[in-house]
Amino acid sequence: MIRTTTPLATIFRAVAIAEACSWTGLLIGMVFKYLVVFDDVGVKIFGPIHGVLFVAYVVTTLLAARTFRWSWGTTIVGLAASIPPLTTLWFERSVYRRGRLA
Repeated sequence: MIRTTTPLATIFRAVAIAEACSWTGLLIGMVFKYLVVFDDVGVKIFGPIHGVLFVAYVVTTLLAARTFRWSWGTTIVGLAASIPPLTTLWFERSVYRRGRLA
């Protein structure tokens, strides 16, 4: 099956993946800060990056929910996925597989 994607769907998927990657970088930075070298350079780098991508994910999720007419439940799950690490990957794959990005 060939899926056509809109520019917003592509942006949503990219932001969701980038947000998860920034979470990973921040978690690694925190491990180094508190367990390995006791230096916060990783947190100083990935903290602001993750903050910007977190806000971008929330905004993009709200735009996608409105554009693709997601239910309130799907929208809430999408927004909640921004909180636990790497959950945006699961949500992005889930809505893509169910055809909610078309």
